[in-house]
Amino acid sequence: MTNLANKLYAVTQEKSGVTRLTLTDFRNYAFLRINADLSPIIITGENGSGKTNILEAISFLTPGRGIRGARLADIKRITPALIPDEYSPTGISNTNWAVSATIQKSGEETEIGTAVEKSARETDDDDIRSFDRRIVKIDGNKISSQSELGRYISAIWLTPQMDRLFRGGSQPRRSFLDRLVYAFDVEHAKRTATFEHYYKEWYQLLKAGTPDNNWLFSLEDNMAALGVAIAAARREQIAKLNNFIEAEPDDTFPNVILELDGTIEKMLDEKPAVEVEDFYRNKLFSQRRNVIYNDNVDGVNRTDFKVYYKKKRMPADLCSTGEQKSLLISIILAQTKCQTLDKGFAPVLLLDEVVAHLDDTKREALLEKIRDLNVQAWITSTDAELFSSLRNEAQFLEVRNNQVF
Repeated sequence: MTNLANKLYAVTQEKSGVTRLTLTDFRNYAFLRINADLSPIIITGENGSGKTNILEAISFLTPGRGIRGARLADIKRITPALIPDEYSPTGISNTNWAVSATIQKSGEETEIGTAVEKSARETDDDDIRSFDRRIVKIDGNKISSQSELGRYISAIWLTPQMDRLFRGGSQPRRSFLDRLVYAFDVEHAKRTATFEHYYKEWYQLLKAGTPDNNWLFSLEDNMAALGVAIAAARREQIAKLNNFIEAEPDDTFPNVILELDGTIEKMLDEKPAVEVEDFYRNKLFSQRRNVIYNDNVDGVNRTDFKVYYKKKRMPADLCSTGEQKSLLISIILAQTKCQTLDKGFAPVLLLDEVVAHLDDTKREALLEKIRDLNVQAWITSTDAELFSSLRNEAQFLEVRNNQVF
Protein backbone atom coordinates (compact mmCIF):
# COMPACT_ATOMS: atom_id res chain seq x y z
CA MET A 1 0.00 0.00 0.00
CA THR A 2 1.13 3.55 -0.70
CA ASN A 3 1.73 6.03 2.09
CA LEU A 4 -1.58 7.78 1.23
CA ALA A 5 -3.46 4.48 1.21
CA ASN A 6 -2.04 3.62 4.63
CA LYS A 7 -3.13 6.98 6.04
CA LEU A 8 -6.64 6.63 4.61
CA TYR A 9 -6.97 3.07 5.87
CA ALA A 10 -5.97 4.15 9.37
CA VAL A 11 -8.83 6.67 9.38
CA THR A 12 -11.53 4.55 7.70
CA GLN A 13 -11.00 1.41 9.78
CA GLU A 14 -13.76 2.90 11.92
CA LYS A 15 -16.39 3.39 9.26
CA SER A 16 -18.82 6.28 9.13
CA GLY A 17 -22.15 6.81 7.42
CA VAL A 18 -25.90 6.26 7.67
CA THR A 19 -26.95 3.02 9.35
CA ARG A 20 -30.70 3.65 9.39
CA LEU A 21 -32.69 6.00 7.17
CA THR A 22 -36.38 6.82 7.65
CA LEU A 23 -38.52 8.89 5.28
CA THR A 24 -42.01 10.16 6.02
CA ASP A 25 -44.16 11.76 3.28
CA PHE A 26 -40.98 12.46 1.32
CA ARG A 27 -41.42 12.65 -2.47
CA ASN A 28 -43.00 9.32 -3.55
CA TYR A 29 -42.58 7.62 -0.16
CA ALA A 30 -45.36 7.66 2.42
CA PHE A 31 -43.03 5.81 4.77
CA LEU A 32 -39.73 4.12 4.11
CA ARG A 33 -37.08 2.69 6.40
CA ILE A 34 -33.73 1.36 5.24
CA ASN A 35 -31.26 -0.40 7.51
CA ALA A 36 -28.00 0.29 5.73
CA ASP A 37 -24.58 -1.29 5.75
CA LEU A 38 -21.48 0.91 5.98
CA SER A 39 -20.44 -0.19 2.52
CA PRO A 40 -21.33 0.57 -1.10
CA ILE A 41 -25.12 0.48 -1.45
CA ILE A 42 -26.43 -0.14 -4.96
CA ILE A 43 -29.99 1.09 -5.55
CA THR A 44 -31.60 -0.13 -8.76
CA GLY A 45 -35.00 0.33 -10.33
CA GLU A 46 -36.76 1.76 -13.35
CA ASN A 47 -36.44 5.40 -14.27
CA GLY A 48 -38.83 7.47 -12.15
CA SER A 49 -39.16 4.80 -9.45
CA GLY A 50 -37.70 6.99 -6.69
CA LYS A 51 -34.02 6.01 -6.53
CA THR A 52 -32.76 9.59 -6.58
CA ASN A 53 -35.28 10.55 -3.89
CA ILE A 54 -33.42 8.33 -1.42
CA LEU A 55 -30.16 10.11 -2.19
CA GLU A 56 -31.91 13.47 -1.87
CA ALA A 57 -33.21 12.49 1.57
CA ILE A 58 -29.66 11.71 2.73
CA SER A 59 -28.45 15.02 1.34
CA PHE A 60 -30.91 16.78 3.66
CA LEU A 61 -28.93 15.44 6.60
CA THR A 62 -26.30 18.04 5.63
CA PRO A 63 -26.58 21.86 5.42
CA GLY A 64 -28.34 23.38 2.44
CA ARG A 65 -31.17 22.51 0.07
CA GLY A 66 -30.19 19.01 -0.95
CA ILE A 67 -28.99 17.58 -4.24
CA ARG A 68 -31.86 19.11 -6.22
CA GLY A 69 -31.89 22.54 -4.55
CA ALA A 70 -35.66 22.10 -4.24
CA ARG A 71 -38.17 24.32 -2.48
CA LEU A 72 -39.22 22.77 0.81
CA ALA A 73 -42.88 22.78 -0.17
CA ASP A 74 -42.19 20.79 -3.35
CA ILE A 75 -40.81 17.77 -1.51
CA LYS A 76 -44.03 16.79 0.24
CA ARG A 77 -45.54 13.59 -1.11
CA ILE A 78 -48.62 14.05 -3.27
CA THR A 79 -50.91 11.04 -3.37
CA PRO A 80 -52.35 10.69 -6.90
CA ALA A 81 -55.59 9.14 -5.60
CA LEU A 82 -56.34 12.34 -3.66
CA ILE A 83 -55.79 14.72 -6.60
CA PRO A 84 -59.06 15.82 -8.21
CA ASP A 85 -59.50 16.29 -11.96
CA GLU A 86 -59.22 20.05 -11.59
CA TYR A 87 -55.83 19.70 -9.92
CA SER A 88 -53.41 22.55 -10.35
CA PRO A 89 -49.99 22.74 -8.63
CA THR A 90 -50.88 25.91 -6.73
CA GLY A 91 -53.99 24.28 -5.34
CA ILE A 92 -52.20 21.55 -3.43
CA SER A 93 -51.61 22.20 0.25
CA ASN A 94 -48.22 20.92 1.32
CA THR A 95 -47.86 19.68 4.85
CA ASN A 96 -44.87 18.26 6.68
CA TRP A 97 -42.27 15.82 5.41
CA ALA A 98 -39.47 14.39 7.50
CA VAL A 99 -36.15 12.57 7.21
CA SER A 100 -34.42 10.94 10.15
CA ALA A 101 -31.30 8.84 10.38
CA THR A 102 -28.90 7.09 12.68
CA ILE A 103 -25.38 8.26 11.89
CA GLN A 104 -22.26 6.39 12.86
CA LYS A 105 -18.98 8.26 13.23
CA SER A 106 -15.83 7.37 15.18
CA GLY A 107 -17.62 4.44 16.78
CA GLU A 108 -20.45 6.60 18.14
CA GLU A 109 -24.07 6.86 17.00
CA THR A 110 -26.00 10.10 16.60
CA GLU A 111 -29.68 10.58 15.77
CA ILE A 112 -30.34 13.32 13.22
CA GLY A 113 -33.76 14.44 12.07
CA THR A 114 -34.96 17.16 9.75
CA ALA A 115 -38.47 18.18 8.83
CA VAL A 116 -40.60 21.06 7.64
CA GLU A 117 -42.94 22.95 9.89
CA LYS A 118 -45.42 25.68 9.06
CA SER A 119 -44.54 29.07 10.51
CA ALA A 120 -46.06 32.52 10.21
CA ARG A 121 -44.80 36.08 10.28
CA GLU A 122 -46.38 39.50 10.18
CA THR A 123 -45.81 41.58 7.04
CA ASP A 124 -45.43 45.35 6.74
CA ASP A 125 -49.14 45.51 5.85
CA ASP A 126 -50.08 43.84 9.15
CA ASP A 127 -51.00 40.66 7.31
CA ILE A 128 -49.96 37.24 8.54
CA ARG A 129 -48.02 35.24 5.96
CA SER A 130 -47.31 31.55 6.40
CA PHE A 131 -44.14 29.90 5.16
CA ASP A 132 -42.31 26.59 5.35
CA ARG A 133 -39.30 26.35 7.62
CA ARG A 134 -36.82 23.54 7.86
CA ILE A 135 -35.99 22.43 11.37
CA VAL A 136 -33.13 20.14 12.42
CA LYS A 137 -32.67 18.06 15.57
CA ILE A 138 -29.57 16.27 16.78
CA ASP A 139 -30.21 13.60 19.43
CA GLY A 140 -33.65 15.13 19.97
CA ASN A 141 -32.42 18.69 20.51
CA LYS A 142 -33.38 21.39 18.04
CA ILE A 143 -30.35 23.25 16.71
CA SER A 144 -30.27 26.87 15.59
CA SER A 145 -27.80 26.47 12.73
CA GLN A 146 -27.63 23.76 10.08
CA SER A 147 -23.85 24.15 10.06
CA GLU A 148 -23.78 21.96 13.20
CA LEU A 149 -24.66 18.99 10.98
CA GLY A 150 -21.19 19.11 9.48
CA ARG A 151 -19.73 17.88 12.74
CA TYR A 152 -21.55 14.55 12.39
CA ILE A 153 -21.97 13.81 8.70
CA SER A 154 -20.69 15.07 5.40
CA ALA A 155 -21.91 14.15 1.92
CA ILE A 156 -20.44 14.60 -1.54
CA TRP A 157 -22.72 14.04 -4.51
CA LEU A 158 -22.64 13.64 -8.24
CA THR A 159 -25.87 13.78 -10.26
CA PRO A 160 -26.72 13.62 -13.99
CA GLN A 161 -27.54 17.35 -13.92
CA MET A 162 -23.92 18.00 -13.00
CA ASP A 163 -22.80 16.46 -16.30
CA ARG A 164 -23.54 19.91 -17.75
CA LEU A 165 -21.78 21.75 -14.92
CA PHE A 166 -18.97 23.12 -17.07
CA ARG A 167 -21.12 24.33 -19.97
CA GLY A 168 -23.85 26.33 -18.26
CA GLY A 169 -23.87 29.49 -16.17
CA SER A 170 -21.59 30.07 -13.22
CA GLN A 171 -24.18 29.65 -10.44
CA PRO A 172 -24.20 25.80 -10.37
CA ARG A 173 -20.38 25.75 -10.41
CA ARG A 174 -20.31 28.25 -7.55
CA SER A 175 -22.72 26.08 -5.56
CA PHE A 176 -20.57 23.02 -6.25
CA LEU A 177 -17.51 24.93 -5.06
CA ASP A 178 -19.22 26.09 -1.87
CA ARG A 179 -20.28 22.54 -1.01
CA LEU A 180 -16.63 21.50 -1.27
CA VAL A 181 -15.80 24.27 1.20
CA TYR A 182 -18.62 23.34 3.62
CA ALA A 183 -16.97 20.02 4.29
CA PHE A 184 -13.84 21.67 5.71
CA ASP A 185 -15.35 24.83 7.15
CA VAL A 186 -18.72 24.19 8.84
CA GLU A 187 -19.35 27.94 9.19
CA HIS A 188 -19.10 28.52 5.44
CA ALA A 189 -22.70 27.43 4.87
CA LYS A 190 -23.91 29.93 7.46
CA ARG A 191 -21.79 32.73 5.95
CA THR A 192 -23.07 32.15 2.42
CA ALA A 193 -26.70 31.94 3.56
CA THR A 194 -26.37 35.15 5.59
CA PHE A 195 -24.67 36.93 2.69
CA GLU A 196 -27.52 35.93 0.36
CA HIS A 197 -30.04 37.24 2.91
CA TYR A 198 -28.26 40.62 3.18
CA TYR A 199 -27.82 40.85 -0.58
CA LYS A 200 -31.52 40.21 -1.21
CA GLU A 201 -32.51 42.86 1.35
CA TRP A 202 -30.02 45.35 -0.15
CA TYR A 203 -31.30 44.64 -3.66
CA GLN A 204 -34.96 45.04 -2.68
CA LEU A 205 -34.30 48.33 -0.89
CA LEU A 206 -32.60 49.75 -3.97
CA LYS A 207 -35.29 48.51 -6.37
CA ALA A 208 -38.00 50.04 -4.16
CA GLY A 209 -36.65 53.50 -5.04
CA THR A 210 -36.82 54.96 -1.54
CA PRO A 211 -33.64 53.63 0.05
CA ASP A 212 -32.66 54.21 3.65
CA ASN A 213 -28.99 55.22 3.34
CA ASN A 214 -28.11 54.31 6.91
CA TRP A 215 -29.57 50.85 6.48
CA LEU A 216 -27.89 50.44 3.09
CA PHE A 217 -24.50 51.39 4.56
CA SER A 218 -25.03 48.86 7.36
CA LEU A 219 -25.91 46.11 4.86
CA GLU A 220 -22.92 46.95 2.68
CA ASP A 221 -20.63 46.82 5.68
CA ASN A 222 -21.93 43.37 6.64
CA MET A 223 -21.82 42.11 3.06
CA ALA A 224 -18.22 43.26 2.61
CA ALA A 225 -17.07 41.49 5.78
CA LEU A 226 -18.93 38.28 4.95
CA GLY A 227 -17.90 38.42 1.29
CA VAL A 228 -14.20 38.59 2.10
CA ALA A 229 -14.57 35.70 4.57
CA ILE A 230 -16.37 33.64 1.89
CA ALA A 231 -13.69 34.43 -0.70
CA ALA A 232 -10.90 33.55 1.74
CA ALA A 233 -12.49 30.18 2.56
CA ARG A 234 -12.88 29.38 -1.14
CA ARG A 235 -9.24 30.27 -1.82
CA GLU A 236 -8.04 28.10 1.03
CA GLN A 237 -10.04 25.11 -0.16
CA ILE A 238 -8.95 25.43 -3.79
CA ALA A 239 -5.30 25.71 -2.73
CA LYS A 240 -5.70 22.66 -0.50
CA LEU A 241 -7.21 20.55 -3.30
CA ASN A 242 -4.70 21.71 -5.91
CA ASN A 243 -1.81 20.85 -3.59
CA PHE A 244 -3.34 17.46 -2.79
CA ILE A 245 -3.93 16.60 -6.46
CA GLU A 246 -0.38 17.67 -7.35
CA ALA A 247 1.10 15.50 -4.60
CA GLU A 248 -1.25 12.52 -5.06
CA PRO A 249 -2.21 12.31 -8.76
CA ASP A 250 -4.87 9.77 -9.71
CA ASP A 251 -3.76 6.78 -11.76
CA THR A 252 -6.94 6.49 -13.85
CA PHE A 253 -8.99 9.67 -13.86
CA PRO A 254 -7.51 12.88 -15.33
CA ASN A 255 -5.70 15.27 -13.06
CA VAL A 256 -7.20 18.73 -12.85
CA ILE A 257 -6.19 22.27 -12.05
CA LEU A 258 -8.79 24.30 -10.13
CA GLU A 259 -9.08 28.06 -10.36
CA LEU A 260 -11.24 30.84 -8.96
CA ASP A 261 -12.35 33.61 -11.30
CA GLY A 262 -13.60 36.35 -9.00
CA THR A 263 -12.63 39.93 -8.27
CA ILE A 264 -12.53 39.57 -4.48
CA GLU A 265 -10.75 36.21 -4.53
CA LYS A 266 -8.05 37.56 -6.87
CA MET A 267 -7.53 40.67 -4.76
CA LEU A 268 -6.80 38.48 -1.73
CA ASP A 269 -3.81 37.11 -3.64
CA GLU A 270 -2.16 40.52 -3.40
CA LYS A 271 -3.74 42.55 -0.60
CA PRO A 272 -4.54 42.02 3.10
CA ALA A 273 -8.13 41.17 3.95
CA VAL A 274 -8.82 44.53 5.62
CA GLU A 275 -7.96 46.42 2.42
CA VAL A 276 -10.06 44.08 0.30
CA GLU A 277 -12.97 44.55 2.68
CA ASP A 278 -12.73 48.34 2.30
CA PHE A 279 -12.62 47.92 -1.49
CA TYR A 280 -15.66 45.63 -1.47
CA ARG A 281 -17.66 48.02 0.72
CA ASN A 282 -16.90 50.94 -1.61
CA LYS A 283 -17.63 48.81 -4.66
CA LEU A 284 -21.09 47.89 -3.35
CA PHE A 285 -21.81 51.57 -2.75
CA SER A 286 -20.69 52.49 -6.27
CA GLN A 287 -22.82 49.70 -7.78
CA ARG A 288 -26.12 50.80 -6.28
CA ARG A 289 -26.97 52.38 -9.63
CA ASN A 290 -26.36 49.03 -11.37
CA VAL A 291 -29.18 47.46 -9.37
CA ILE A 292 -31.61 50.22 -10.36
CA TYR A 293 -30.83 49.67 -14.05
CA ASN A 294 -30.77 45.86 -13.81
CA ASP A 295 -27.06 45.63 -14.53
CA ASN A 296 -24.75 43.04 -12.99
CA VAL A 297 -23.28 43.61 -9.53
CA ASP A 298 -19.79 42.18 -9.17
CA GLY A 299 -18.75 40.32 -6.03
CA VAL A 300 -18.51 36.89 -4.44
CA ASN A 301 -22.01 36.10 -5.71
CA ARG A 302 -20.59 36.25 -9.27
CA THR A 303 -17.39 34.27 -8.75
CA ASP A 304 -16.82 31.45 -11.23
CA PHE A 305 -15.15 28.11 -10.54
CA LYS A 306 -12.89 27.02 -13.41
CA VAL A 307 -11.57 23.52 -14.01
CA TYR A 308 -8.81 22.51 -16.43
CA TYR A 309 -7.78 19.13 -17.78
CA LYS A 310 -4.13 19.32 -16.81
CA LYS A 311 -2.62 16.88 -19.32
CA LYS A 312 -4.36 18.48 -22.30
CA ARG A 313 -4.09 22.02 -20.94
CA MET A 314 -7.75 22.37 -21.83
CA PRO A 315 -10.66 24.10 -20.03
CA ALA A 316 -13.32 21.61 -18.91
CA ASP A 317 -16.03 23.30 -20.99
CA LEU A 318 -14.14 22.36 -24.18
CA CYS A 319 -13.74 18.70 -23.19
CA SER A 320 -15.99 15.86 -24.36
CA THR A 321 -18.96 14.69 -22.29
CA GLY A 322 -17.06 11.64 -21.11
CA GLU A 323 -14.01 13.70 -20.21
CA GLN A 324 -16.13 16.17 -18.25
CA LYS A 325 -17.65 13.30 -16.26
CA SER A 326 -14.16 11.95 -15.56
CA LEU A 327 -12.96 15.40 -14.45
CA LEU A 328 -15.85 15.66 -11.99
CA ILE A 329 -15.10 12.20 -10.63
CA SER A 330 -11.46 13.17 -10.26
CA ILE A 331 -12.41 16.22 -8.17
CA ILE A 332 -14.78 14.20 -6.01
CA LEU A 333 -12.22 11.45 -5.37
CA ALA A 334 -9.60 14.04 -4.40
CA GLN A 335 -12.08 15.82 -2.15
CA THR A 336 -13.04 12.53 -0.48
CA LYS A 337 -9.43 11.61 0.29
CA CYS A 338 -8.43 15.10 1.37
CA GLN A 339 -11.51 15.49 3.56
CA THR A 340 -11.11 12.08 5.18
CA LEU A 341 -7.57 12.91 6.26
CA ASP A 342 -8.47 16.45 7.34
CA LYS A 343 -11.61 15.69 9.38
CA GLY A 344 -10.81 12.21 10.62
CA PHE A 345 -13.92 10.62 9.12
CA ALA A 346 -15.02 9.84 5.58
CA PRO A 347 -17.89 11.58 3.78
CA VAL A 348 -20.88 9.69 2.45
CA LEU A 349 -20.85 9.54 -1.36
CA LEU A 350 -24.17 10.03 -3.18
CA LEU A 351 -23.63 8.94 -6.78
CA ASP A 352 -26.71 9.18 -8.99
CA GLU A 353 -26.34 7.26 -12.27
CA VAL A 354 -22.60 7.78 -11.90
CA VAL A 355 -21.54 5.16 -14.44
CA ALA A 356 -23.32 6.87 -17.34
CA HIS A 357 -20.78 8.09 -19.94
CA LEU A 358 -18.06 5.88 -18.42
CA ASP A 359 -16.53 3.05 -20.43
CA ASP A 360 -16.08 -0.37 -18.83
CA THR A 361 -12.50 0.36 -17.77
CA LYS A 362 -13.32 3.61 -16.01
CA ARG A 363 -16.46 2.17 -14.43
CA GLU A 364 -14.54 -0.72 -12.88
CA ALA A 365 -11.74 1.65 -11.85
CA LEU A 366 -14.25 3.88 -10.04
CA LEU A 367 -15.82 0.92 -8.24
CA GLU A 368 -12.36 -0.29 -7.23
CA LYS A 369 -11.50 3.15 -5.83
CA ILE A 370 -14.74 3.28 -3.85
CA ARG A 371 -13.91 -0.13 -2.44
CA ASP A 372 -10.36 0.93 -1.56
CA LEU A 373 -11.54 4.17 0.07
CA ASN A 374 -13.65 2.07 2.47
CA VAL A 375 -16.47 4.64 2.40
CA GLN A 376 -20.23 4.34 2.35
CA ALA A 377 -21.40 5.13 -1.17
CA TRP A 378 -25.05 5.19 -2.22
CA ILE A 379 -25.10 4.49 -5.97
CA THR A 380 -28.16 4.44 -8.24
CA SER A 381 -28.57 2.69 -11.58
CA THR A 382 -31.16 0.97 -13.73
CA ASP A 383 -28.87 -2.04 -14.20
CA ALA A 384 -27.56 -4.03 -11.24
CA GLU A 385 -25.29 -6.11 -13.49
CA LEU A 386 -22.99 -3.12 -13.99
CA PHE A 387 -21.94 -3.58 -10.36
CA SER A 388 -21.39 -7.33 -10.38
CA SER A 389 -17.77 -6.84 -9.27
CA LEU A 390 -19.15 -5.58 -5.94
CA ARG A 391 -21.60 -8.45 -5.54
CA ASN A 392 -19.91 -9.82 -2.40
CA GLU A 393 -19.13 -6.45 -0.83
CA ALA A 394 -22.09 -4.17 -1.52
CA GLN A 395 -25.66 -4.03 -0.28
CA PHE A 396 -28.10 -4.27 -3.20
CA LEU A 397 -31.55 -2.66 -2.96
CA GLU A 398 -34.31 -2.51 -5.55
CA VAL A 399 -37.02 0.16 -5.72
CA ARG A 400 -40.47 -0.99 -6.83
CA ASN A 401 -43.93 0.50 -6.26
CA ASN A 402 -42.66 3.12 -3.77
CA GLN A 403 -40.99 0.44 -1.67
CA VAL A 404 -37.45 -0.87 -1.33
CA PHE A 405 -36.61 -4.56 -1.41
